Amino acid sequence: MEALKGELEGLGAKVHLFNGNAASDSFRAETLGQVAATLKSEGGRLGVLLHSLAFGTLTSLVPTADGAGITRKQLEMTMDVMANSLVYWTRDLVEAGLLEDARVFAMTSEGSQAAWSEYGAVSAAKAALESYVRQLGRELSAQRVTVNAVMAGVTRTPALEKIPNSQALIAKALSKNPYARLTTPEDVATSLVALSQPGTHWLNSNVIRIDGGESSCA
Repeated sequence: MEALKGELEGLGAKVHLFNGNAASDSFRAETLGQVAATLKSEGGRLGVLLHSLAFGTLTSLVPTADGAGITRKQLEMTMDVMANSLVYWTRDLVEAGLLEDARVFAMTSEGSQAAWSEYGAVSAAKAALESYVRQLGRELSAQRVTVNAVMAGVTRTPALEKIPNSQALIAKALSKNPYARLTTPEDVATSLVALSQPGTHWLNSNVIRIDGGESSCA
């Protein structure tokens, strides 16, 4: 965390890091209080909220010969962390008067529309996330807040490595991507910077694919 802070400050940015459980009500309240105080003392406003929580249970929905299947607690935790938390953070920011004329992005995946091995709970959470994006985009128009989901192509990350049979997903992505390579974090980051500009104010309630055309190819 400190290394990241130093790198960003070296680029001339002011950095405030808050390390904790983003799905915790108490952590969210404490963090938003600190954000409000920081904005008040230093000026400025909150222009972008990026929701990217990759913490859920990867297992089958029904029992198999090799496992017991997902539990109620695991299923509800996956939905709460990966989908419901978007609503909680967005709602609380609005109620605190911190989110206006801004952009909200939520990270989804192609798995929201597919059946992958042991991905059922996460797939359902991603589908719910996309539904929340559409609804929030409608409800926050008065605050001039746009809400969009970002569907990145297959990207080498620690989260990808935890998906069962991830090597098969990588191989499939490489075979069908028009650029014959995986999506990189830099691909997604530069696109998000562009999408955060004032000229994108009419782009709302979408699932935006940042994958080089990967998901459009068979």
